[in-house]
Amino acid sequence: MSDGWSNGTSPFHVGEQRVQERLGVRDIEDWARKVVRPYLPEEHRAFHTALPFLVAAARDAEGRPWPTLLAGPEGFVTSPDPRSLVIEAKPVPGDALDGALMEGADLGILGIELATRRRNRVNGRVGEDGPGAIVFAVEQSFGNCPQYIREREWRRIDGAPAGPSVRGARLSPSQQEWVASADTFFIASGHRGDGESPAYGMDASHRGGDPGFVQVVSETRLIFPDYAGNNHYNTIGNLVLDPRAGLLFVDFGTGSLLQLTGRTTIDWDSDAVARTPGARRLVVFDIDEIVELPTAVPLRWEASAESVRSVRLVEKTRESDDVTSFVFEARDGGPLPPFQAGQHLPIELHVPGVEEPVRRTYSLSGAPSDERYRISVKREPRGLASRHLHDSVEVGTILEARTPAGDFLLPCSKCPVVLVSAGVGVTPVASMLHDLAAQNRKRPVWFVHGVRDGDHHPLAREVRGLAAKRPGVNVHVAYSRPKPEDELGVHYDSAGRVDGELLDRLVGDLGAHYMLCGPTGFMANIQTALEHLGVPAERIHTESFGPQA
Repeated sequence: MSDGWSNGTSPFHVGEQRVQERLGVRDIEDWARKVVRPYLPEEHRAFHTALPFLVAAARDAEGRPWPTLLAGPEGFVTSPDPRSLVIEAKPVPGDALDGALMEGADLGILGIELATRRRNRVNGRVGEDGPGAIVFAVEQSFGNCPQYIREREWRRIDGAPAGPSVRGARLSPSQQEWVASADTFFIASGHRGDGESPAYGMDASHRGGDPGFVQVVSETRLIFPDYAGNNHYNTIGNLVLDPRAGLLFVDFGTGSLLQLTGRTTIDWDSDAVARTPGARRLVVFDIDEIVELPTAVPLRWEASAESVRSVRLVEKTRESDDVTSFVFEARDGGPLPPFQAGQHLPIELHVPGVEEPVRRTYSLSGAPSDERYRISVKREPRGLASRHLHDSVEVGTILEARTPAGDFLLPCSKCPVVLVSAGVGVTPVASMLHDLAAQNRKRPVWFVHGVRDGDHHPLAREVRGLAAKRPGVNVHVAYSRPKPEDELGVHYDSAGRVDGELLDRLVGDLGAHYMLCGPTGFMANIQTALEHLGVPAERIHTESFGPQA
């Protein structure tokens, strides 16, 4: 099926183009022509028709934008062909869009699966408004990255009637609390210029952040940040041409909806923007009207949504020729979930040219007592994620991270510990060394590391510094191919590789536990050697990394 852009038309209208030009990202057009389609690809049809609800954006009789949820039983959405959806659901009585979805009306649809953090946007018009269903004619369809989406499992509720709607022009105290504690809302915006263009119409978009990211300034004014996204600037582009917008807050525990419509002002670069962690802009929203719909949808979502956290890069430090450390704080400046030495941090990267997020897991290399996360990543010449981190991710970038996890942990509180690593396998054991250096000063610790040479030796000074501050920490570094400028006894302690013979000579058999991290071949050789020396298998702990893992 044709992509629809061969005749020179753009997937963006003039407002979106103005914002892209202002922010220096007009080159996104070439990419957008590949991913924005005037029909629903097969995978998007399957996605929308499997959802329990859709977010819809449209205008009321006065032309004001509002978003709402359309929900129904399993199978309430069907797709007879790639250019249409049939939605067997209508806004509930009292909804701001009740009676507004008439034939020919602009309609923006957001399909979002909170449990998997997938989303897809499709814009078009109401092709036919029947008594029980909406026939939706597709004009644009494209996927969105899962940034800032909180995971939530859902369930259907039977026999829970919707309560009467409540209208007003000022937020009540309970509504203010609702907005101020939200981590998710949906926004409706739109633009229709002269003539016909698939870039015109309504947009329904998701906005997410840590609770409190929407600031309640007063009963009639909100401020929320605009974070880095896909550079399409659909919503901001609409607001540049038409400042009217609608917001939707969902009470995921009760299925209640809070709809707002009003006018926006964009704060592009004030001091307030600089003071808001991660914000690229701020949007000021002045409320015109409010509609509250108690128990409006027969769905409930889990209350907790802490599995994904937005983090901001605050430091980027080159540790060696091929390893760089990245230090992250919570985007909102709040506390991060704690971690244990040896655990890893799952992150998501949005790499240009790659439609799906790139997910990777990197060992945390900093001290568990720090209030920040540090990962130290080797740049692999053919590594999609590591090259993007090294070459493109700069201080200020927002990433999505899951809670640290992993069971490569120190096994006891008093026993001798031998930390054995090779190459960038130093990262989790460096975190363990931080932890051990802050603990029992009588506990024997060996730190044995193998690397090629001084140019490829990450965290060298840090490790030596920790050992110097803590009695009982013994450091031995082996360079397999030392350079002339590498000083024996200063930069490294022996030439060659780390092997069982070296460990036997350094440690002997003191009932120590061995923590091994490095390439799988390295660890297999060390484990075999240790078992040959009589070290019980239960005292050998391993953590591998890289493609072979």
